[in-house]
Amino acid sequence: MKRITICRVCKSRKIKEFLDLGHQPYANALLKSPNDKEKFYPLSLSYCENCSLVQLNHTPDPKELFSNYIWVTATSSTARIHAQVFYKEITSRLKNNKKGYILEVASNDGTFLIPFIEEGYTVLGVDPAKNITETAIANGVPTRCEFFGVSSAKRILKDVGSARVVFARNVLPHVADTHDFIKGMHTVLADNGMLIIEIHYAKKIYQQLHYDSIYHEHLCYFTIKSLEELLHRYGLFIEDITTSPISGGSLVIYIRKTKVKEAPIVEVYRKAEKMIALNTFLSWNNFAKRVKTHREKLLTILHENKNKVIVGYGASARSSTLLNYCGIGEKEISIIADQNPLKQGLYTAGTHIPIKSPDNVMRKNPHFVVILAWNFKNEIIKILKEKYNYQGKYVIPLPNNPKVL
Repeated sequence: MKRITICRVCKSRKIKEFLDLGHQPYANALLKSPNDKEKFYPLSLSYCENCSLVQLNHTPDPKELFSNYIWVTATSSTARIHAQVFYKEITSRLKNNKKGYILEVASNDGTFLIPFIEEGYTVLGVDPAKNITETAIANGVPTRCEFFGVSSAKRILKDVGSARVVFARNVLPHVADTHDFIKGMHTVLADNGMLIIEIHYAKKIYQQLHYDSIYHEHLCYFTIKSLEELLHRYGLFIEDITTSPISGGSLVIYIRKTKVKEAPIVEVYRKAEKMIALNTFLSWNNFAKRVKTHREKLLTILHENKNKVIVGYGASARSSTLLNYCGIGEKEISIIADQNPLKQGLYTAGTHIPIKSPDNVMRKNPHFVVILAWNFKNEIIKILKEKYNYQGKYVIPLPNNPKVL
């Protein structure tokens, strides 16, 4: 794993480290046995003094991370509901004109393309994970199994022409070569087309302390300022911004190939970043101090209740960062429930906590459930109350300070 020496967006050498989360395994590298050998890699963040990009200091091999993937979009009802909202928002901007085709980059199992198919739109998905693309194709979603960039875009352009809409949800921060990725989307997008990028917003991460979203898959943490620095290099301009419930708070950015009249909300976001000095090293250095305080508070809650039955819910990728950084293992959380069958029967990376089905875990009659996938808190609490009649307490580790409900 190579350490970067220049910024991933502006190529400046003025990058300063501010947060070190230690050496951690890949978040989704779940184990078949707690005795399996593991690899640990540095996980730390730097700030670019030139363009304000917050970014990982090291770059993993994308093939190791994404060629076989275990997150399946349809697992989450929140994601499925958002897919319908997302579809309605885009088609309203298209005025229900079904000409051209819709391209999704990093389309996973096709959950976000299915609403378009059902209403007669032509679609195409691209995703590098063979196991996931097989699921998408079985679901009736035309999908190419490959990493997206300029080369991929040129092949798509040759085969099916330019896309009327290109969208990439929560993938730009994962990409090792951000320039190749953005240039690829510019290449395949029709001149009058619409590009939509959904990102976990760095302002939300900063204000609500979402440090568990920092893991090896997420290389960049964008503000509007740092994102525009990248987009403008390729003749792309923000037209509008809406919000999304995914990842505990994301932005949906609507982008055009030519300068168009901006929605007033765009300038509102720029000014909000300036008001809290978001794009400064001082602010992110303060973030690092808050992260350390949070760890102590969460460990205090768990250790004060060490004689109680404590289980977790949601073996999410983000929970891996939290568990490893805080040093939380099977002594603190005996078992973790997860709805994804691909994760059941495995063990968490680095911390070796067994992952089982919710049915299996709730038989233990826990006193506390730590909602590790806290960004799906409401969905999970509803399941626990309605399906399992759970009467115990919840530990909500984030956002901000950990809470007991």
